[in-house]
Parts: sequence; C-alpha cells; structure tokens
Amino acid sequence: MASVWITTRTTAAGGKRYRVEYRLGGRESRIRYGGSFTTLRLAKIRKAYLVGELAALRVPELEALAEQPSAPTFAEAAKRWQASRVDVADATAVQHRTALNRALPLLGARRVTEITSQDVAGLVAALHAAGKARGSIRKTRTVVAMVLDHERIVPNPARDASVKLPREEPEEVQPPSAADVETVFRRLPTIHRLPLLFLDWSGARVAAIDLTKVGDYDESRRRVRLRAATTKTRRALWVELHPVLADALEATLPHRRFRDPDARLFADSGADALRTAIAKACKAEGIPLFSPHDLRHRRISLLHLRGMPWARIGELVGQRNLAVTANTYSHVLIDETELDYARLLAE
Repeated sequence: MASVWITTRTTAAGGKRYRVEYRLGGRESRIRYGGSFTTLRLAKIRKAYLVGELAALRVPELEALAEQPSAPTFAEAAKRWQASRVDVADATAVQHRTALNRALPLLGARRVTEITSQDVAGLVAALHAAGKARGSIRKTRTVVAMVLDHERIVPNPARDASVKLPREEPEEVQPPSAADVETVFRRLPTIHRLPLLFLDWSGARVAAIDLTKVGDYDESRRRVRLRAATTKTRRALWVELHPVLADALEATLPHRRFRDPDARLFADSGADALRTAIAKACKAEGIPLFSPHDLRHRRISLLHLRGMPWARIGELVGQRNLAVTANTYSHVLIDETELDYARLLAE
C-alpha cells in the first residue's frame, strides 16, 4: 500500500534537513522524492499533503515545485562510501577500489535512486560476458550493495533475489609437488629461496614474509612468532623451525648484540616480489603455476596425511575454522614427499 515518511539527514555544514519520501504502492514500488525542508514542521505539512493526495487515489504532482535536489550519482556515492570506510585494512580498501572500478563504467553516471535490480543484473551479465571470474563478480555486486546501503536505498536493488551470479564449477586446487617446488627453488634469486622454504615448512600465509620481525625469532628455542595480523585466528602463534632452516636463518642475521628487533626477518624479500618470482620461475621451467598460498595447501595436506588431528593442524597454521581447514586445505596429493632442505640449501 502507499506510504509517506520523513527521514533526517545531516548536511556537510552540520545542519539538518528533513526529507519527505513516499511510495505509490508496496515495498516493491520505487521510492519517490517528496521534498526537503530545513524544519520538521514544514516537512510534516508536505507529508500531510502527500497523504491526502494518495488517500484520494491521486498521484502527487510535484514537478511544478521548486527544483528538487538530485540524488547523487553512483560514482559520487561510491566516493563518499569509500571515505567513510575508516574501519577497513589497506588491503580491503584496495579490494573495494578494484571492485568499484568494475562497476563504475556501467553504473557510475546513474543516480542511486534510479538504479534497479535489472541494472545490477545487467552489470553481472556484462562482467560475465567479459570473462570475469565468479568471485570477482560477487565482490563487485557486494560492493555495489554496500554503496547503496550507505545511501539508504530501500529496497536495495543489488540485494534483490532476482540478481543471480553465474554458475561456476569450483576449480580444484592442486598443491605443487616436491619436485616442482625444488625446480622453482633453483630458479629463484637467492634472496627468495629461504622465504620459499619457510612458507613450505610453516604453512604460513605469505603476509608473514613482510610482517615478521627479527625480534620475532626466538633463537634459544629456534622458533618464529607469527604475528596476529598474519593469522586467520588473529592470534599470534609460534612456528618451530626445521633445524636446517634455523641454521640458514641464523646465518642471515648479524650478531645478537647488533640485531635490530624491529627490522624485517626476511629483509631482502617480500610477499609481492616472492609471488612474482615464483610465477616467473614456473613459466620459465614450464611447470604448473603455483602461488605462495599453494604452499599452505601443501603443508596442511601433508600434516593431515601424517595423521595429525585437525584441531592441532588449525593451531599450527593459525586457521580459525576447522571445517574450512578440512574442506578447503586437504587435498589428494600427487607427491607426498617432503623437501630435503639440507640438500637444497647446500646447492
């Protein structure tokens, strides 16, 4: 049924505006603009007028009134929403920006009040036709929905049940074999070799290469502390190093008296540089491409094959959801061989 209401908005100058909105039908009909006022009294007068028109089964004719302020375009609303997201990490902000860049060419010039579920469905179809992965399309739709939520668009067309994502069979992750990891190891620049073996042994996320400090290495117990920011549990944890890796790591560090605890443990390497170096080595050797994160899949699968309980595996690798660990990270490995770290580092 038809309805009229008043919403309150804060202006850029810090004042208040009372906005009158109405629908001609139920929730499925679009929200219409009924005027914006500096006082609640004036807004109530306009609301009463609209209620009377709707009760008389007349469509209110407001075009002859003073020029109505236009709703922002999606591009303008997206900028405001991005500026408001002070609660997200830098990496998440980058994901938001990337997703918006996929949506702006089609929706950027549209007023947020004019965007329909058909428009969002068209965006999904266009991205699918352009060959975008289902995950990328899902992130784009989610970001569009969050921008419209921020503008208080109700109902939100991006959340409409009619907006479907393309069907896509999940691609099975195949962790690299020991032989492939060894081949890549020999191709890598020296600065990336120890970080590669550390990820293979620990199952840590690649962010650990950037965030682990010299002070996180416990030389007496030969273990490395992974900081909370690098684990899914958001809790720090210890990784007991393989003796060969501990020897190699200590050889890269200055004497204890001269160590800077805030310096990066893998000072010459980095997550992005390592990822790029692995990709180049795979291409040069003609072996299946794998990423640093695939080494995490390999380690968890090996731990599972050795008979380690899932609770212990989750504790070792910092995985908060054991069901996800079991369903996502356990694979049928073609090669169950452990790397010979001593032989590789001696080459």
